[in-house]
Amino acid sequence: MNPTDIEAVALLDEPARRALYDAVVGASQPLSRDEAASATGVSRALAAFHLDKLVEAGLLEVEYRRLSGRSGPGAGRPSKLYLRGAREVAVSLPARQYEVPAGLLATALEQIAGPTPIEALRSAAHRLGEGIGAAARKRSGPRPSRKRLRAELRETLEARGYEPLDTPTGEIRFANCPFHALVDDHRDLVCGMNLALASGILDGLGDDRLTARLDPQPGRCCVAISGDAAPGAGCEGCR
Repeated sequence: MNPTDIEAVALLDEPARRALYDAVVGASQPLSRDEAASATGVSRALAAFHLDKLVEAGLLEVEYRRLSGRSGPGAGRPSKLYLRGAREVAVSLPARQYEVPAGLLATALEQIAGPTPIEALRSAAHRLGEGIGAAARKRSGPRPSRKRLRAELRETLEARGYEPLDTPTGEIRFANCPFHALVDDHRDLVCGMNLALASGILDGLGDDRLTARLDPQPGRCCVAISGDAAPGAGCEGCR
């Protein structure tokens, strides 16, 4: 039997277990036990114990793969790798069902003839993002460096639940979509809103070298942030 949401959240109250969970979900690829142990400074045995507890709760999942890339005799046994679980955990006391009206509102918007309601949503998301970005800019000081702005951007995105990851190419990818519960049924609506919000944050931050674009990838949010401002990039219809 899977733990209840409250029990699953309670598992993360143990410091080493929480550190291992954060290491796995913050990694750009699935982690082995050795990698997770090294990232958190605990022993391999302790890491294995806590990681498997998180798997039992559905907070993490497991896949098996040979890290050497070889196959056939002599290639060795596949490694056990850990990645974020598909289970969503939410605790609200008293119980709340905010996803129900959100889904109804999204359905109503999609059923209205013409593009005006969708454009209004994206415009509102962009304005919200601008306010968030402007606040981040203010926290950065009067003459922030590009490095300082990027650090403030990451902190802002983390606070909004996007779990930003830096890629080897210098992009920022979002490991999580805070609106995931709506994506399967309203993908275009949610992704457009996400892009508008991210574009607004960048506009409010005031670094015109950063642009947001749609680039859906498995296990990631649909938005990517790049430092290369291509002509026409960004969010059309957001303003």
